[in-house]
Amino acid sequence: MASSDSEPVRPASLDRADIANLAERIGGPVSLPGEAGYMAECATFNLLTPVRPAVAIGAVDAGDVQTAVRFAAERELPVAVLATGHQMARSAEGAVLINMSRMGAARVDPGRRVARVEGGARWRGTLDAAGAHGLAPISGGSSSVGVVGYHLGGGAGPIMGRLHGYAADHVRAIEVVTADGEARRTTASSEPDLFWALLGGTGNFGAVTALEPALFPVRRFYGAGLFFAGEHMARVLHAWRDWASDLPPEMSSSVAFQRALPAMPDPVRGRFVMHLRFTSLGPPNEAERAFGPMRRLAPALLETAAEAPYREAVSLFPDPPGPFPWVERSAMLRHFPAAAAEALLAVVGPDAQSELSLVEVRRLGAAMEAPPATPNAVPGRDAGWSVLGIGGGDASRSALFQEQLDTLAGALAPWTLDERMPNLLGAWEGATPQALRAIYGPERYDRLAVIKERYDPRNLFRMNHNIVPA
Repeated sequence: MASSDSEPVRPASLDRADIANLAERIGGPVSLPGEAGYMAECATFNLLTPVRPAVAIGAVDAGDVQTAVRFAAERELPVAVLATGHQMARSAEGAVLINMSRMGAARVDPGRRVARVEGGARWRGTLDAAGAHGLAPISGGSSSVGVVGYHLGGGAGPIMGRLHGYAADHVRAIEVVTADGEARRTTASSEPDLFWALLGGTGNFGAVTALEPALFPVRRFYGAGLFFAGEHMARVLHAWRDWASDLPPEMSSSVAFQRALPAMPDPVRGRFVMHLRFTSLGPPNEAERAFGPMRRLAPALLETAAEAPYREAVSLFPDPPGPFPWVERSAMLRHFPAAAAEALLAVVGPDAQSELSLVEVRRLGAAMEAPPATPNAVPGRDAGWSVLGIGGGDASRSALFQEQLDTLAGALAPWTLDERMPNLLGAWEGATPQALRAIYGPERYDRLAVIKERYDPRNLFRMNHNIVPA
């Protein structure tokens, strides 16, 4: 996405009298470009995807969101929604930005095994709230990622996903403000088309102010990791590929090839390493037996293995310590045969010239390939594996990283599905209806476009990977 530090242009339909009137009706801050607080309100976690809206609104509750959407709709202005800033696809110029980061509450109903999380909730607080009752959501691998956006983009849980499916498959209700300014509580029975479209269609159908995901009676999990020197990458990758193919659904694994990532442990910081990750929801002794063959593949630079409370699950996947510039690209593979592993080694292995910070291969499959009990719009269920490449840390080298990500995608193209995981789309991907139609699959995209026409015919919610109204 192109970035700009220039002063955003104020739309002709917006003047200071409008803003003064709006500020009186909003509980949080309202700021224009150049005013105190504007840049903080627009801050994103990815420093390569800044947003520069015409006006930034810090919502404190659903009423603020509704007021902001109605304000935008009356003036034919687009609406952008920011919670954590991990995935911003457009710069939001000329838009009304709604920042939901103040709406971070997570409440748990242990009797129903359901949580209610607000639009700005992050995984850290949600995991803690659920863990206090011995329950767990199908969470992601990052403590700072937004819970709502994760579900709207599918939510491929790295620990519970293979056993229970995508996080989106277990949402019970969604509270959303649609483009007409109406606040709705949507379920599979009350508004089945909208509910279907929201789960997978990301932020195209409204501003989600709260969401109710199901929780599972999981208190603890077994997690292990092995860091191998890059020179052992080929041997480990091929052995891991065969081993991971046969894991039972309660066990999950991924491998990551890492260079110069922040938050790396001291023994491997600054080195090119292969990090083999493994988790199990079963008895620890069974997990130890299953993981044993991986320990014997090569000398490990560092090993971690322990049973831990589920709320600590995100510690297996180290986050950058703060905002960070990166570009990314992903692929979903039906199969990961030996030839695909060799193609991967050729472009990111120890003898390659790759400077990508991270390339992760994750085993999917099991429940993630099954149709959900309540249908939704999440694409890519034919994939048994996912690959994610990231280049980051130095904004001046983003063009080089992008070129190397293209090389990675090209190497894996013979095994890559057209359909992709919305959560892992780079900011620049899906920029045309044709490209996004391939990512969702033609039939699914066409249905999404029809629903978009019904709920957002003027395409106010377009500062995203945009589904154009039919």
